[in-house]
Amino acid sequence: MTAHVQTPAETPVLAQVRNHIGHLTLNRPAGLNALTLDMVRRLQAQLDAWAHDADVHAVVLRGEGPKGFCAGGDIRSLHDSYKAGDSLHRDFFIEEYALDLCIHHYRKPILALMDGFTLGGGMGLAQGADLRVVTERSRLAMPEVGIGYFPDVGGSYFLSRVPGELGTYLGVSGVQIQAADALYCGLADWYVDSSKLAQLDERLDALTFSDYPLKDLQGVLAKLGTQTLDNPPLAKLRPAIDHFFALPDVSSIVEQLRAVTVADSHEWAVNTANLLETRSPLAMAATLEMLRRGRHLSLEDCFKMELHLDQQWFEHGDLIEGVRALIIDKDKQPRWNPPTLAELDRSRVDQFFEGL
Repeated sequence: MTAHVQTPAETPVLAQVRNHIGHLTLNRPAGLNALTLDMVRRLQAQLDAWAHDADVHAVVLRGEGPKGFCAGGDIRSLHDSYKAGDSLHRDFFIEEYALDLCIHHYRKPILALMDGFTLGGGMGLAQGADLRVVTERSRLAMPEVGIGYFPDVGGSYFLSRVPGELGTYLGVSGVQIQAADALYCGLADWYVDSSKLAQLDERLDALTFSDYPLKDLQGVLAKLGTQTLDNPPLAKLRPAIDHFFALPDVSSIVEQLRAVTVADSHEWAVNTANLLETRSPLAMAATLEMLRRGRHLSLEDCFKMELHLDQQWFEHGDLIEGVRALIIDKDKQPRWNPPTLAELDRSRVDQFFEGL
């Protein structure tokens, strides 16, 4: 009897070494390459092997298909694990964060191609890379508050280090940004048009490496791309964002967005207030607190804080209800607990951070 050999189409992570570069491809295009625990483990094993392989000088991380690099964690499987009383949802976060941390500290340069949707867990993979590349198709976000969760995977570290209050705005609102804003926020390093991605591969295949692989890769990107794009939309909104998202709590933010006009941003402010009122009050408040703490913490301590919240969130947060409303029943009517910011008790937020 012959064993079943997985075809490339069934392998959730493809790995290949060409010209001293390890290529890792997330291969679940139908699910926008959302991460499963199996994928996390495969990525970790491959990175561990290449770390000790003298023949591999650099790593390129990408997603299969034009739609997305990675749309986050496979949140439905985590919901099902919790409901069934399994441990998958606990193991997943522990191993996913360890992988993200490994990427941040990896001794060889990693180039992450954030082409298409790069959300949540996809941001966790890409933000630790040395060279974060966006295209005109890139859509970046930490959209967790929309499903009653908080921006994890190191979000308390990388969002809190975005200039001014832009990272606070991105985390508390969960909005998506495109290439120009990604560069402006420092969440990407290079812009390359998607029509040049094939050329990028050709140049990587033909690259002659020096003793400084990171510089070699930067040289390739410099010929194909740029590090800034004109007129990032967030630059115009920056004075308003820096004003509103520095306020003490989410209630004040929403109140002021409706009442105060900064520069000519009133329409944006009202739309933002409306958006925030659809999000989980508890998740937004925990996110705000987490990002403010994260500013003063090391990368390791940010991940520890997120894990500390995770371990209580399935029981006491809004995630299970958010997944039900938006992913399972799709009624888009989440019953947040509490339903409004006015009913949110500060002690409820503080409890999550006790014992850190």
